[in-house]
Amino acid sequence: MSSKLQSTVPKAKDHQPSAEESLPAPKANAEAIHFLSTLEQEELQMLLFSETLAMVSDTGEPQGELTIEVQRRQNKDEFGVMSHCLFVQAFSRGFMDKILCGNSLLGYLSWKLHVMEQHSQEFIKFRVLPMERKMTLVKQDDQLTMTRSVKEGEEVKTEVTFIPGSSTMGFISEAANLVLLRVMAWRQTVPSNARFLALDTEGKLCYSTYQGLGFQKIQVDRQQVEVFIVEQTVHSVKGIPNSCQFYLLSDGHLAKRIQVGSPGYCLVTQMPILREKDEIEPRPVFEKKPLVWEEDMELYSRFVDRKEELRLSHSSYLRQHPEAQALISDFLLFLLLRQPEDVVTFAAEYFGPFAKRHPPTPALRSSHRPSPFRSLDPRDLFH
Repeated sequence: MSSKLQSTVPKAKDHQPSAEESLPAPKANAEAIHFLSTLEQEELQMLLFSETLAMVSDTGEPQGELTIEVQRRQNKDEFGVMSHCLFVQAFSRGFMDKILCGNSLLGYLSWKLHVMEQHSQEFIKFRVLPMERKMTLVKQDDQLTMTRSVKEGEEVKTEVTFIPGSSTMGFISEAANLVLLRVMAWRQTVPSNARFLALDTEGKLCYSTYQGLGFQKIQVDRQQVEVFIVEQTVHSVKGIPNSCQFYLLSDGHLAKRIQVGSPGYCLVTQMPILREKDEIEPRPVFEKKPLVWEEDMELYSRFVDRKEELRLSHSSYLRQHPEAQALISDFLLFLLLRQPEDVVTFAAEYFGPFAKRHPPTPALRSSHRPSPFRSLDPRDLFH
């Protein structure tokens, strides 16, 4: 992973990493990569919904609002091809110690939660020195380009970092984390010993782990509901780990979120309509019984009626076309007189002159040819 402080975004190929920047980057383990490989589009489509939580202080006073939305949308990839993907959007705005703050997130993900593009922004309106941080992730040329800018007062610092594609295996962006939590809630399980990758507050690649804390009953909108608790910990390269607990309903809705060490939390105020898994009933198996239609009065009656219908139809046709019966009678008579060994060839030579699209062939040629439909060689006619 290479980085550089600058005011404009350079091209990746023009940047040469220093010796310090060439240190080995952390890598996700096999458990994390396997868990991501099990994700299916059909499953993720069950997790497409919007939700809103209230931000409250530790005393229960409302401080703001958090909205999270996951949709299915089209996006143009790095090759300019439009394809369907996951679209994640989150927005919060409230007060922290009577200071206005907020953040926004917009991201496009593949169906395996690989980040395609992500934009995030955070601001705190300090009275003396307002602070604003922005970060953009864009996948291009088999690498991830990260642009971070920090504005304190009037001073702006911009840093551009290039992460090789080989180092992003198992990487979970902020947008991907919101979807991954819904998957864990839907499956009611957390991958055991999985170690993913994430970005810490300084934009450094680090480890991210998830731990299932079991089930618990909480009150939501005057009713007791069971939630599945998952704790995510981002192990920062420098500083203490950052942990957050998510109280998730069975279909992935977020009922409560607690930032460990923060004086406030987020809580859903209205119970959502929970989605349930569609249980596909097995197809009924019917034992196949032999059909003895002669013993079935209805089927036997239909057979007799149909047989008589065909007999009358055939008799009527022959009465209307006496030449057909004469033609068949002549052929049978001639067949019995000649008694050829190859009846098919004899029939083809007999009826050949009646074909309009083929030249006439000599009648009663020898019947030793392997196929009666092969084209005749004119030179054979005189041999």
